Amino acid sequence: MHIELVIAKVATVLLGTAISIQALRGYRRHGSEPMLYLGAGFLFVTIGSVLEGVLFDVLGWSLFAAGAVQTSLVAVGMLVILYSLFGEVSVS
Repeated sequence: MHIELVIAKVATVLLGTAISIQALRGYRRHGSEPMLYLGAGFLFVTIGSVLEGVLFDVLGWSLFAAGAVQTSLVAVGMLVILYSLFGEVSVS
């Protein structure tokens, strides 16, 4: 694996994790359910964005299988983020 790609993947994990943590803090602080979903969505996207390389390079999966898993996780993350923006929110 190229060192530049590893650096980019590490940066992606750090940024995605930071966003997820901030969203979780927002949920805890304000009880905002959409923030919880936003954080979860970004976590799925973050994991999906780095998982393809791990599955392909480290575990020896085919590029197709690794890409399918990566794309699926990112798609789930995007759906959760979309839900956080437009989903029903219970008002207490």
